[in-house]
Amino acid sequence: MNAQKKCAGLQLVVAENHEAMSRLAANLISQEIMRDPGLLFCAATGSTPTGTYQRLAAEYAKDPAPFKQVRVLKLDEWGGLDMNHPATCEAYLQKHLLAPLAIARERYFGCTSRPADPEAECRTMDRVMEIEGPIDLCLLGLGLNGHLGLNEPEDYVSPGWHVSELSRESLDHAMLRDTGAIPRFGITLGMSGLLQSKQILLLVSGSQKKGVLKRLFEENITTHFPASFLRLHPRVTVLSDADAADSLTETAS
Repeated sequence: MNAQKKCAGLQLVVAENHEAMSRLAANLISQEIMRDPGLLFCAATGSTPTGTYQRLAAEYAKDPAPFKQVRVLKLDEWGGLDMNHPATCEAYLQKHLLAPLAIARERYFGCTSRPADPEAECRTMDRVMEIEGPIDLCLLGLGLNGHLGLNEPEDYVSPGWHVSELSRESLDHAMLRDTGAIPRFGITLGMSGLLQSKQILLLVSGSQKKGVLKRLFEENITTHFPASFLRLHPRVTVLSDADAADSLTETAS
């Protein structure tokens, strides 16, 4: 059984472990695809959603029909790396989501990792959002400093796609640390695009996320903790494992 907690627009569902969390996330995504086969799915990267994508791939292997119209939007990218570098979000999504679900090129939208003009690349992605958006289901992870995508803690909010200065926490991300990659900047969907999503699914896993998840449910809305803006959205499901959520509830199982 899963423990639940509500705060404003946030609904917390606590699973026993990462595997159970991933199963719940994949089930939710699959249900939304069945309801709207052509939905626009915004996909995060990193270790937290990998189990979710693996379960979606297993479902596709059993019955590919429901996934034939799904559109995928890449949430963000490490700027300055070659597109085929193993640390890029592009390489991750190609391996874990796009190839396993046979997402055709015309159904995938993502910025390049090494654009000649990063600002122009952001304007291009803004136009993509005008045509393809809004996002139907946005899958996010929660950064240790509260970042969403590569929307970093700042004195202000950048609404559209933008170039971000990477924080120390982001530069220590496992995707970079494990490959020795050093990006020069980030490119990310901005807070306006995130908050216009019809539904948001936030995955939080591991004891190292315990403090930041507690902040999400207890801290005031501030640009210095970007995840706090999720409290303005009417439909956010926070799926957490018990390790990350034990400071919020003692009823997880």
